[in-house]
Amino acid sequence: MQLHVNKQPPEHPPAVAAPARTAARPLAGLTVLVVEDSRVASEAVRLICLRSGARIRRADCLASARRHLATYRPAVVLVDMGLPDGDGAELIRAIAHIAPRVPVILGISGEPAARGRALAAGAQDFLTKPVESVAVFQQTILNALPEDARPKGPRILPTELVVPDAAALRDDLAHAATLLEDGVERSDRTYLGRFVAGVARSAHDAALEDAAEVMLSDQARSTDRASPMPAVHRLQALLRKRLSDLRAV
Repeated sequence: MQLHVNKQPPEHPPAVAAPARTAARPLAGLTVLVVEDSRVASEAVRLICLRSGARIRRADCLASARRHLATYRPAVVLVDMGLPDGDGAELIRAIAHIAPRVPVILGISGEPAARGRALAAGAQDFLTKPVESVAVFQQTILNALPEDARPKGPRILPTELVVPDAAALRDDLAHAATLLEDGVERSDRTYLGRFVAGVARSAHDAALEDAAEVMLSDQARSTDRASPMPAVHRLQALLRKRLSDLRAV
C-alpha cells in the first residue's frame, strides 16, 4: 500500500505542542486517528480520548484512513486488524514508513492472537478489544511517546471504565443484520463473522460472540460455496433478537 502524503506542513505535526499535558489530561494536544469499522469500538475510544484531553478522528476503512493521512499527520493512529477493505497490518506497515513520522502506531483487535501481526508490521504496541479502561489506554500511548512528550511528575491512574451508548451498538448490529439479510457472499462471511464477534465482545454478549464463532468455524469446514449454513441462520436470528431487545429499551 502506498500513502500519498501532502507535502505541505501537516495540520498536527509529530512534535506535539500546546496545550500542555497534565496528570489529569495526559493526552492533551494529541490527535488520535482511530481506523475502526465498529461504531461501538470507536465510540469507546472517543469517550476515553475526551476524558484524556485528546482530539479524535475516525476512519472506517483503509481507503478512508489513506485520505486522512494525505491531509494531516495525527500523533497517534489506532488500526483495527480486520477492516472491510483489507488487512490492518497493511496499513500499519505503510504508516510506519511515511515521513514525517507518526509518533505512535497501535494495533487493535478483539483477537489477542493478532498482536504478533501488528507488531511485526511496525506497531509499537497493541490493544485488545473491548477497550474500556481509561488507564490502560492512556498508559499504552504514553509508553509509546518520546519521553519528552510525556507529562511530568506522578499521576493517579484513573479507575473508570467507559460504556458506549446503545445507539452505537444498535448501528453495528443493524449493519451486520443487513449484510446477512442481503445475502453476503461466502467470501465476505469471514470478515462479517469477525466483525460481529468483536462487537459482541465489546457488548459482553457471550451468546452472540459464540454464534459468530460457530459461523466462522462451520464456514472453515464447509465445501459448499453457494448455500448459506445453519450457523448463518442462527446468527441472523440472534441479531434480530438483539435489535428487537434494544428497540424495547
